[in-house]
Amino acid sequence: MHHETYLITTIAVGLALACILGVVAHRLRLPLIAGYLAAGVVIGPFTPGYVADQEIASQLAEMGVILLMFGVGLHFSMKDLLAVRRIAIPGAIGQIAVATAFGAALGVALGWGIGAGLIFGLSLSVASTVVLLRALQDRDLVASEQGKIAVGWLIVEDLVMVVALVMIPPLAGLLGGQSQPVDASTAEVARLGLGTVGATLLLTAVKVTAFVAVMLIGGARVVPWLLHYTAHTGQRELFRLSVLSIALGVAFAASAIFGVSFALGAFFAGMVMSRSTLSAQAMKDTLPFRDAFAVLFFVSVGMLFNPSALIEAPVALAVTVLVIIAVKSVAAYGIVRAFGYDKEVGLTIAASLAQIGEFSFILIVMAEGLDIVPPEARDLVVAGALASILFNPVLFGALDRRRSRKQAAAPAETASG
Repeated sequence: MHHETYLITTIAVGLALACILGVVAHRLRLPLIAGYLAAGVVIGPFTPGYVADQEIASQLAEMGVILLMFGVGLHFSMKDLLAVRRIAIPGAIGQIAVATAFGAALGVALGWGIGAGLIFGLSLSVASTVVLLRALQDRDLVASEQGKIAVGWLIVEDLVMVVALVMIPPLAGLLGGQSQPVDASTAEVARLGLGTVGATLLLTAVKVTAFVAVMLIGGARVVPWLLHYTAHTGQRELFRLSVLSIALGVAFAASAIFGVSFALGAFFAGMVMSRSTLSAQAMKDTLPFRDAFAVLFFVSVGMLFNPSALIEAPVALAVTVLVIIAVKSVAAYGIVRAFGYDKEVGLTIAASLAQIGEFSFILIVMAEGLDIVPPEARDLVVAGALASILFNPVLFGALDRRRSRKQAAAPAETASG
């Protein structure tokens, strides 16, 4: 194979196999993510046959992360969050704390250290946006009370993960990973008595604050203006190009100028764009690009998974799945009930959150790259995600049957009364 064809081959084989296994997953009434992850496992280095170029796949995955985070920003609604803030904010934070504690305990028991355990636990605490919204949409629950709570809960989880993605790199050394290089400005601030970690956190906070200020003050004016200008040209392709260039350009500028992650830059690009009256059109026009690169992201995550982990660490995998499906669900159900909501709402929220997905992958892959967690942690997260994604329709199926029995029993009770 010629070197020049590696990119084309990786994209062609990855998308084709993802499409085939995605269809299989759909026919089995499973979330499509399961098919995409399986495609990555097939073309990964741990299974026989064709092996895709991992370096190229990781760069394509980075594009997928940027567009996924851009989509999260576009969907972000402060109005939806404020409507259910009394339950969503404490509920999400409480559930994240419980799942992180259990995951950290497992990590420490496996000998990884407290830093690795915390990151591992955090990666088990956040639900997949794609899986959750699909389950709610299939049952027309998005506009219901439990649907609004679940979406608000998810928004809080996403915001916590955004903060984690910003703060973990400067804390890598403290968490037991590879300390990031100390530049001249950090060393200068450290001499003030803050220490290297304190100086790094302070400068990171300053850079993030500066970036957020630029986006909320300048970006909030420039981005909508640019969208309206390109839209008024009457050239649809220019409008689409402007949306993509804003997403990728802001993500790159955030990293190159402010030293923050591509993910945070893309999130704020989407959030600022969501204020425009053309945001719905922007979302619609970029959906095919976002979907394509999101698929490649999930394929690249599947390539990292070593199936031998299923044989080598069955107990650790079982506990991981238990944390995702049982511990998170029980914590969410208990919190919802404690806030005075009925059993139906509690069960729906519990089932909605009993899985993990894209943010978990982003977090664990970044932590592995910083040498905070071992490869075994990544394998457990990917395997746990696959298991929870496959099991999630079973949970919702049980809820559907319970709801049907209640509806059937209601007329009978009315007639006997």
